[in-house]
Amino acid sequence: MNRTPSEGNILQKGLVDIQNLPDDRNIRIKKVGVKNIRYPITVRDKKNGIQHTVASVNMYVDLPQHFKGTHMSRFVEILNTYRGDIAIRNFSRILDDMKKTLDAKSAHLEIEFPYFIEKEAPVTHSRGLMEYICRFCGSSNEVEDFYVGIVVPVTTLCPCSREISDRGAHNQRSIVTVNLRFRKFFWIEDVIDLVEKSASCDVYSILKRPDEKFVTEKAYDNPMFVEDIVREIASKLERDDNITWFTVEAENFESIHNHSAYAFVEKSDSRFNKSL
Repeated sequence: MNRTPSEGNILQKGLVDIQNLPDDRNIRIKKVGVKNIRYPITVRDKKNGIQHTVASVNMYVDLPQHFKGTHMSRFVEILNTYRGDIAIRNFSRILDDMKKTLDAKSAHLEIEFPYFIEKEAPVTHSRGLMEYICRFCGSSNEVEDFYVGIVVPVTTLCPCSREISDRGAHNQRSIVTVNLRFRKFFWIEDVIDLVEKSASCDVYSILKRPDEKFVTEKAYDNPMFVEDIVREIASKLERDDNITWFTVEAENFESIHNHSAYAFVEKSDSRFNKSL
């Protein structure tokens, strides 16, 4: 095989692996790696079997104090090895490959992606796609850990405002984030449905006038503080034997205040009994 003069010079000279050179500052780095890799993945879809989406991927390992740097390209090479098969069931294997390939004691993998569900308006049944943000997060150190995060937009209406007002009550767009550890597979759609049913009303992508009347009145008939939302969701998750740990947080983007209202609850299992 013929090589160009520049290629031949490089091969003769050799390339210094700067990352493997020693570092004398004696500082261990807990996480080093690559962040925000945009990457196509497929996830399981309750209605359609699978759903194609594009994820943002973060990959980290620890770095001992005696190494100057890690090999960033190897993270992407590992990701490419699992192209088309990046799934919950493979998280342990990917983390193990990260530790072995990069000679690390710990590894962390975070995958965040938009997940779409076709949703019908409550009266006219107009169809539109709703976007939900989902996360798969895993780590491997002395023990392995994995959890799923789901972000769900909802509507809330203030009980206090409804009680004291002669006409109407103020409502707000709210974002609920649920993180879950679990024993066996569950559907993303089921968690989203649980969260939406725990709020004053759902959020929809398409609403005609009859739909808007319905959701406005539904929220008015079901007022909830931010505290009510997290407690309602937590009480439902508490009854699910498949869920071993969870956090629920809600942020209300207030319509009459220059701040958000916020609430957070956590349930710990026997293995992870400390707050994150």
